[in-house]
This record gives sequence, C-alpha cells and structure tokens, in this order.
Amino acid sequence: MTATLTESHALPQRIGGLATLARNLGWSWNHDARALYRSIDPTLWRLTRHNPFALLRRVDPARLAACAADPDFLRRYDALMERAAREASNAGTWFATTYPDLTGSAVAYFCAEFGLHTSVPIYSGGLGILAGDQCKAASDLGVPLVGVGLLYTRGYFDQRLRLDGWQEDADERFDVSLTPLERVLGPGGVPSVITVQTGGRAVCVGAWRVMVGRVPVYLLDTDLEQNDPADRELSHRLYGGGHDLRMRQEWILGVGGVRVLRALGLAPATWHANEGHAAFMLLERVRELVAQGTAFDDAIRRVRATSIFTTHTPVPAGHDAFSLEQVVACTGPIWEEMGVSRDAVLRLGHHPVRDHGQFHMPVLAIRLSQQVNGVARRHGEESRRIWAGLWPGRDPARVPIRHVTNGVHLATWMSHRMTDLLNAHLGPDWPDRVDEAGFWDSVLGLENAAVWATHRELKGTLLRAIRDDARRRWADQWKEALHLVGAGTLLEERALTIGFARRFATYKRASLIFRDLDRLQRLLANPWRPVQLVFSGKAHPADEPGKQMLKSVYAATREARFEGRIGFLEDYEMHLAHDLVQGVDLWLNVPRAPLEASGTSGMKAALNGVPQLGTLDGWWAEGYDGRNGWAIPAAPDGADVDAADAEQLYRLLEEEVVPLFYERDARGVPLGWVDKMKHALRVAGGHFTARRMVQQYVTDYYVPAIQGQLAGDDPPAA
Repeated sequence: MTATLTESHALPQRIGGLATLARNLGWSWNHDARALYRSIDPTLWRLTRHNPFALLRRVDPARLAACAADPDFLRRYDALMERAAREASNAGTWFATTYPDLTGSAVAYFCAEFGLHTSVPIYSGGLGILAGDQCKAASDLGVPLVGVGLLYTRGYFDQRLRLDGWQEDADERFDVSLTPLERVLGPGGVPSVITVQTGGRAVCVGAWRVMVGRVPVYLLDTDLEQNDPADRELSHRLYGGGHDLRMRQEWILGVGGVRVLRALGLAPATWHANEGHAAFMLLERVRELVAQGTAFDDAIRRVRATSIFTTHTPVPAGHDAFSLEQVVACTGPIWEEMGVSRDAVLRLGHHPVRDHGQFHMPVLAIRLSQQVNGVARRHGEESRRIWAGLWPGRDPARVPIRHVTNGVHLATWMSHRMTDLLNAHLGPDWPDRVDEAGFWDSVLGLENAAVWATHRELKGTLLRAIRDDARRRWADQWKEALHLVGAGTLLEERALTIGFARRFATYKRASLIFRDLDRLQRLLANPWRPVQLVFSGKAHPADEPGKQMLKSVYAATREARFEGRIGFLEDYEMHLAHDLVQGVDLWLNVPRAPLEASGTSGMKAALNGVPQLGTLDGWWAEGYDGRNGWAIPAAPDGADVDAADAEQLYRLLEEEVVPLFYERDARGVPLGWVDKMKHALRVAGGHFTARRMVQQYVTDYYVPAIQGQLAGDDPPAA
C-alpha cells in the first residue's frame, strides 16, 4: 500500500488523468506523453526541466481549461490513457511471451543509486544512470524486476564553480511533492517501518516507492523522527561523509532492503547486486536462512545459487573496503545470529593477497554470488585478472567471471527529433522491430540531407540551452562577466563542436587535449575551420586531484587565445546530459586504458548520430568498427602513454576529423561526416542498448538461476 504526498492544483475533470500519468515515470520515455505535456506550455516545460508535476502546479488554470476543450489535445490525451491502461500489465511483453511460466518470479535488483529522471536527484553518474536504464528496459520487456535503493533527501550535490574554477559543493534538496515518490504504508495506513541493528542501536527504516513503467523501485529512508539524529543523516547524501557513514549506508541498503521486501510480502526468485555497495544484501539472506535452521555453509551455497553480482570498477583501489573494526561496530553481533564466530563472517570479505586488515565489499559479493560479471568485454578480462587471487594458482582466463556489456535506454536517450526521422524513414512501428536480424542496417539508407538537418536542429537546441542557462546564472548567481565566457556563451553553430561530459576523475583525462596549448589554439582559432569544446561534469567531493583537473580545464575557458571556443557547463545532471549527447558534433572519450569499465555516454551520443573519438577502452574496444568514429591506438610499450595518446588525438583531429567535418557538397551537407553519423547510430542501436543488455541478463543469468540450471558452482578457493 502506498500514499503520495504529491499535491497538484485541481485539473479539469476531463483531463484529470494527467496527474495520474505523471505518477509513473513511464511518461519520461514516452515521446507522445512528453509532447502532450510540452504542448500545454512549452516555455514552462523547459523552465521546469521537463517535470510534469511542476508544470501542472504552475501553469495558468485558463490554459488547462483550454486544453480540456481542445479536440486535438483530447484525442492525444485519450490515446495516452488507453496505452497506459494496456501497459499496466505484462501481457504480450517479450518476457511474458518468452518465459510464460516465470512471470511470477521476481528479480530483486539492488543498487546504491538510481538515475531515473532529473526531478529525482539520487544519482551521481554512470552507475546510477545504468541502473535507471536497466529498470526502464526491464519495464519495456516485461521483466519482473524490483529495484531497491536509498532515498537521498539531499541528493548528490549541486556544483558551483568559483571564478578560478574551484568546485564548491552544496546540498541539493528536492521537493518530494514534485516527484512521483509515494510513501509505502503498512496496516492501518501508517508508514511501513522496519528496523535494522547497527552501531549498537536499532535504526528505523521507512520506504518510498516510485513506479518506473512496470517496475517498482523501493527507496529506503532513515530520516524519521523516531531515529537518533545521527541515524537520520544516513539517507541524506549520496556518497557523502567518510568511510563510517558510507558503510552504514550500505548496511541499511543491504539489510534494510531485504527486510522491506519481506515486509511487502515479496519473495524474489533471484537477486542482483549492482556493484559492491549492495553486497550486504547477500549477507542478510545468509542470516535469514540460518535463522530458519539452515547450516551456515549450506546457507552460503543456497544464496550463491540465486545471486548475481555485477562489478563496475576495473581499478582495485576503486572498490569499497572497510576496516575490520568498522565492520564489527556496524554489523555486530550478526555472527551470533548465525551461530558462527566473528572471524567466519569477516572471512567472507577477506582478500588473500591485499587484505591489509580490511573487509572488501566486492570480495563479499563474489563469495556469495555464483554468477559474477563485468560490464564490457575488456572489463571482464580485467576483472578476471584483478580477482584471480581468490582462486590461487589459476590462470586468470579460467576465473569464473563473465561480462555483459552495458547498454543505454534508447527511448530515454534518443532525441524526439531523431525518433521522428526514423519514424518517417522506417515507419512509426520501428521500435517493435528492433530485435529483427539486420534491422539496424536500414538506418544506413537514411537520406543524408535529412540526417544533417535533424542534427543541426539538435545542435541549435544545445546552444540555446547553453545561453539560457548562462542568462539565468548571470541573473541569480554570477557577479563577474568572465563567468559568461566560461559558460560557453560565445560558442557558435557553424563550428565543429566536441563534447566531453562525465565524472572528473583523473584517469578519464579531461585535460588530455590541453597538453599542447599552441597546437590546440591552431585547431580552435582557425577562422576557416573553427573547432570548439564543451565540457561538463563533477569531481567527487573528496577527489582533490579530480577537482584540480576540473579547475585547470575551466581556466582554459577564460584564455583569450582560445577566442571563447571552450565552454564549461556547471552542475552536470540528466537534463543537461540529454542536450549534450544530442547536440554536439563529436563525442570525446579518452580514458587511460584499461581503467574505464564501460563508459556509456558515447553510446547515448551515438543513438543521436554523434560519432566518438576515443581510446580503445571500455565499450569502445568492442564498439569501434572503423566507420562509426575514430580510435586512438594503444601507445607503444614503454612510451609515455599520455604524451602518445595526446599526439594521436591531435593528429586525428588535424588530419581526419576536422577536414571530414568541413568537406561539404553543393547543399552544404558533409556527406562523409553523415556517413559516420549513420554508422554510429547503426552500431549503437544494434549492440549497445539497455534492451539487449537486459535480455542478456535474463537469458544468461536470471532464468538459469530461477530454474536451478546453473553450471557447477566454482566458488573462491582462498
């Protein structure tokens, strides 16, 4: 049972379903629904960052009355409501058709963050966006997924840049009444609350539900009056505070998440831990089984047989590890409930090679999950190498870790203009045919001038959004005119525009293109073939080197020698990401290999016909085919990798990228560039969508676990 705190002004009865429609985030990837809300008040739709709750609250009632009397609006409204009613069930979906006997077998999907929509800012970056896309694709396919995460009432953080480029972090509070979040209620209509022991006291945990199409996502909340003030803060900020807070958040997520599902009467048939943050969910299930009379070792075997662990980090130092003292203080005395020694529990997180007195969350997840995977082919190889020490003496190639390459949700990330282009060329039913063999080859037949015209519209939208945001910040926040230059207000539509937007971690090398400033100046300030750069992204609040890199990039925006052709867009989030991946000409992705697990931003850009230039790491190592972008070859052994990669980057831009972009036919269409665009769309649509990803998880992981048909277990030996 749920209750919403969402309030909206009274709607005309004839269109009252607009509020109901908004309570399910399925509208956010339904182009017809978005178009209907937009048509109510296009300016307000933009100002509210595409939030229907905020739109309906602020719009002029007279305008709503006019919509309720408009035959065309009502026709579109009725069609949407009929579709919503049909999609309320899983009947006819891919999963129901393929696995009709398993429709009642729920899959629990635990993740520390979910990037669902900009109005629910409980995500920091790629991991959360991936989790959101997985839920959306599961909804489309009818997969009985149930998401579990934490409700961060103060979000990740708002980014503000000082004039010198130093990142300042501020709380990002959001109004729950402007979201589709609904509090989960228990018997008698009071909020449902479970308790979790941690730090020597009981912490009360409530839950909120958000519907993501057919998929419910439950978000846990400790900010309750009955909790100690320190415990209330557990669900305030994503990745905030030190190791103690982080571990306690993960304990609440894992243990509390299992208990919330039990309180709701849900009994998932298989459980998926998305990254090591969720590993305590596996330990709680072991505790449950032991409490029911199962021996400790048998409980571990049973949990392993129904568990999947996905690792997203190819850097050992990037995995969560806590001191044994922290773990004991947080979790104790869980071992007493299991009838085993404290060391028996702590051993589950022990790494035989690099233990250093720490409890490793991914090791716990690997020990308690029979199926483990990385998120790209190369990342799978790196994961087998990283974790080979858990199987002493074994060749890394034989370590039982596979891969499922990430994908992105097509309907979320493909612009409505690109969708309209495909509708016109392939027919409006093309989304129903994407699984057909060879379907994506048909995009190569798109008319060149139409592709280019569509892209120019998207580029214009991006540049207008940049100017609008700068105008707003100038009025509300900035005091120095140099901020306007740094925000990209001098960028122009005719110039080749390169986008770089992601977390500012040093290995992602946002500053690589600045290695030779004279060479960069010649590229950017060429009056006949100008180039411009658009950057966006946040450094983790505790990542000082990342903040320094961001500062150095921002400093370049104010150098007169670059003529205002570098812009940095503050406060990177989903709404801004849409404009960027849809509107730039080229996507830049230059991580230091092999440190990028997957990287999905380039996939989103490619779904809008934007080719990528990048190092052969993450998804690009398997996505690059020579026709959909450009690849920086691996540096020779013993070479300075950054110097070698920068040289190749400049060479590709100077000799291939820039000339191709400016080579036009009589109509002004860059035919060679458009060919790259079409191949980028073909590869991304055919191989790098969340639909393909979720189908692979279902076929290769979920269903075998549900049916008890997994191959022989091969747990860590050390």
